[in-house]
Amino acid sequence: MVEDDQDVSGDRGVGMSELPPQVQNLIAQLQQVQQQLQLVITQRAQIEAMLEETKQALEELQKVDENTPIYKTVGSILVKESKEKVVKELTEKAESYDIRLKTLGRQEERLRERFAELQKKIQALLGQQAA
Repeated sequence: MVEDDQDVSGDRGVGMSELPPQVQNLIAQLQQVQQQLQLVITQRAQIEAMLEETKQALEELQKVDENTPIYKTVGSILVKESKEKVVKELTEKAESYDIRLKTLGRQEERLRERFAELQKKIQALLGQQAA
């Protein structure tokens, strides 16, 4: 039987409520940056997959003769389109994905820097508190 004043979690560290408000604030910021970073990483992976799919489609189109009928998906139907038009659309799409990937890469880099900065601040404050 566990008594009310015993710590059943096994965590012997300092509880969040026992930390100074400044440290609690920094930890909340750190968690927010971590969530933003995870979102950016997920978005980047999705865009990378779409870019790869677009590049593969362009490669396949290069193998096809100019007179071969090309169909593209529009909603739930297939529409006949000229090879030239489809190649142009896919090239523009690939360029757009590439720009988005570069933007997400810069965003990820800034978030990683912010994350490291917050970690150092928290560690410094906790080090002062322990001393």
